[in-house]
Amino acid sequence: MADELDLSNLKPAQPRKDRKRVGRGMGSGKGRFSGRGTKGQKSRAGSHKLHVGFEGGQMPIDMRLPKLRGNTSADAMPIGPFRTYSQPVNLRDLEARFEAGAEVTPDALVEKGLIKNTRTDVKILGSGELTKKLTVTAHGFSKSAREKIEAAGGSLTWLRGEPVERKPKVRPKRVAAAADDLDDTTSEPTEDEVQAEAAEESDATEENG
Repeated sequence: MADELDLSNLKPAQPRKDRKRVGRGMGSGKGRFSGRGTKGQKSRAGSHKLHVGFEGGQMPIDMRLPKLRGNTSADAMPIGPFRTYSQPVNLRDLEARFEAGAEVTPDALVEKGLIKNTRTDVKILGSGELTKKLTVTAHGFSKSAREKIEAAGGSLTWLRGEPVERKPKVRPKRVAAAADDLDDTTSEPTEDEVQAEAAEESDATEENG
């Protein structure tokens, strides 16, 4: 029969371990170097709080590798940190989901299940055929989509304004003049010039003879 439980034999079910007490001298059981070994980086204070990827002070791999230019600059749209996204919607989807004369807006596209939400810009693409007259409102349109919507008698509205076409670069006058001079010098000689050159060659041969 087990002894009765009283204050003299009371103890926890699992024995407790004393916590590690470092830096308390040779009699603490952790000795002269407190379990850190002798010298070196890991024996110093704060050595176990280094950032992920620390390579002992040598040049880290993310700094050794070559970098691609432009993908982190502010003007590297749409692939930089200020990149923009758009949800594509094809004309074949509008043909299947909307009736003739309907008004197509981002909210209507959400109701039809063509896009998830209106937080991202919508761009209409020209894949498929469109035979219905629709009034389409979106953030962007491809060139083929614009042509097909207008050909079907519909209209389109740009939510962020219609993009401005870039004008072709004009060459400076001096560059154009130099190019014209080069064309003149490389042109074929006329028949009179050929005859005059032949006469000069014949005169030269008679004098030498």
